[in-house]
Amino acid sequence: MGDSAAGLEAAAPSAGGGRAAPRVIAVDGSAASGKSTVGRRVAKDLGYPFLDTGLMYRAVTLAALDRGIHISDQQELSRLATEMHLEVGPPRAGSTETCAISIDGVDVTPELRRADVEDAVSLVSRVPGVREALVRQQRKIAGRQPMVMAGRDIGTVVLPDADLKVYLDASISERARRRHAEFSRHGRSVTRDIVLEDLRRRDQIDSERDVSPLRPASDAVVISTDGLTQDEVLAKVLGLVDGAS
Repeated sequence: MGDSAAGLEAAAPSAGGGRAAPRVIAVDGSAASGKSTVGRRVAKDLGYPFLDTGLMYRAVTLAALDRGIHISDQQELSRLATEMHLEVGPPRAGSTETCAISIDGVDVTPELRRADVEDAVSLVSRVPGVREALVRQQRKIAGRQPMVMAGRDIGTVVLPDADLKVYLDASISERARRRHAEFSRHGRSVTRDIVLEDLRRRDQIDSERDVSPLRPASDAVVISTDGLTQDEVLAKVLGLVDGAS
């Protein structure tokens, strides 16, 4: 797999962001738990680059769908993840994503939220060969620079020695509300019940897969985000950052 992920850049820190923070921060959580939004804001506050590893799995899923590889073909999915030239860089101007993803030199970021990608990404991401290929690249990224990295297995598998590990938790009803609102913002028409059932399906896949099942690291700080605003969650995480400094 192509390794151009060093193109990630730190954001300019906000006022008061000059604290001596942990070098590597892992933010994990289930789908729609808020990990990407909170992780991005923590990174911005610290002036760190941020990587949402879920986008990398979406990129492999997108490539598989567009190339006619069946999502049950683990051998071909593993080969694809190992051989495709995947580049990770800073988000383009005006993008709502946390980074830009290119495959073979073509920016595919706008396609990563396609409905077919959304439906298949959990199945693709449970393939051992896919995870092995992407974990190698994710570790290289974090080895080069201070980093906030978000995903499902950052604290347990990708960066087990991260200086600070946070696991964001939320009830499935609250996560369904958030994901439904996200879909509405992107113009995707889907009922709340369908979103809820899809989250249940993804939770089962993520928690029962043989490789890197979704769970908090033993030394992660678990934060329940039900009833909390993004600002309140951010304040809790930054409090942990200050405590670890």
